[in-house]
Amino acid sequence: MKNKNLLVVSAHAGDFIWRAGGTIAKYVKEGANVTLIILSFGARGESNDLWNIEGQTLENVKAVRRAEIEAAAKHLGVTNYEIWDYEDYHMEITPERTLQLLQKIREVRPDIILSHGPKDAFNPDHETVSSFVFETSVLATSNGVRDVDLPCIKQAKLFGFEPHQSEISDFKPDVIVDITDTYEQKLAAMNCFKAQKHLIDYYAAKAALRGNHARRCSGKNQYKYAEAFYRFFPLVGEELI
Repeated sequence: MKNKNLLVVSAHAGDFIWRAGGTIAKYVKEGANVTLIILSFGARGESNDLWNIEGQTLENVKAVRRAEIEAAAKHLGVTNYEIWDYEDYHMEITPERTLQLLQKIREVRPDIILSHGPKDAFNPDHETVSSFVFETSVLATSNGVRDVDLPCIKQAKLFGFEPHQSEISDFKPDVIVDITDTYEQKLAAMNCFKAQKHLIDYYAAKAALRGNHARRCSGKNQYKYAEAFYRFFPLVGEELI
């Protein structure tokens, strides 16, 4: 992982933590260059507990979510992150926003892009962002797309987060990543998100469940916790691995 470029695109404030916090921390720990883009604070659709407070304002909700992001990113070791402050629920992708992401992809030149998978029941923002990232990553590879003054890149490996409602979203893991060594970092980061505290126990249990699958599929009993991902493109190599 050393010196690999990993670009993570998260629709809302907490998505990258719940679904990939251990993997992100693992890449940071092993010396990868990690860039995190958070498209929205999730103020409209993923901050319900905060809106139960009397007199709550949009500005205050965003301030709380920003503090959560900053604290969580610190636990994962991520220092290079941006919050683009798109409106969520429902998120709209404009030509200007496509150019913004195209610029970032060509700047980062990622070996790996990690974002949302193509199917996510009950959260259309996640499906919107999945298409957004996939389509823009393809644009970034074409020498004829000269909307930004940066050279094209080779095709990055593209992976999607496991959705919250896995079975309802028809999700089956294509890749399972052991996060045993970074699970405590993920747990600490999850506990920063008081606006969605109901998800902490859920994703702790999910990490243990995927750890069970990791042990069964690999035979490596040291795997205790894991995260699962969707693969957009086939695995390509010179042998079956």
